[in-house]
Amino acid sequence: MGWRCRLDRVIAGIIESAQWLALPLLLLLFLQWPLRDVFRSYSREANDLGQILFALFVAVSVTAATRAGTHLAADAVAQRYSPRLRHNIRKFGALIGLAPWALFILFASKQTVISALQLHETFADTGNPVYFVIKLALWLMAVMILAQAVLDIARPLPRDST
Repeated sequence: MGWRCRLDRVIAGIIESAQWLALPLLLLLFLQWPLRDVFRSYSREANDLGQILFALFVAVSVTAATRAGTHLAADAVAQRYSPRLRHNIRKFGALIGLAPWALFILFASKQTVISALQLHETFADTGNPVYFVIKLALWLMAVMILAQAVLDIARPLPRDST
């Protein structure tokens, strides 16, 4: 099994795992009202955990949309193009758009993310730990996008596409 296949499986596994974050996220959003108004406790904690789950979910969903071909796609026009041209446009977009953007995010946010990790940054309102996970989700998103861009750039033209 080549590196492309292994990387593709890792990305697919992360996406498949992260899709399940939607269920506890929805539950936490639903529970905030009764926790706040009926039980008068734990609504802020539910909100904090919901923010973390949302950040992780969104970080992975950008790559999931790209893999599904629904992110940054002008499909109505591109359907008229040959498979070879669409393949080359996807590679070109990954090379000059996605990869540089992901690298920029990694480098531009370096100090913010490292500082949050070192300080084990907490939520400002509640003091609950693991706020730094939200900032770390930014790097997760950038790494996932970069890995998918590398796959797209390295992907050979399918044999049945001419």
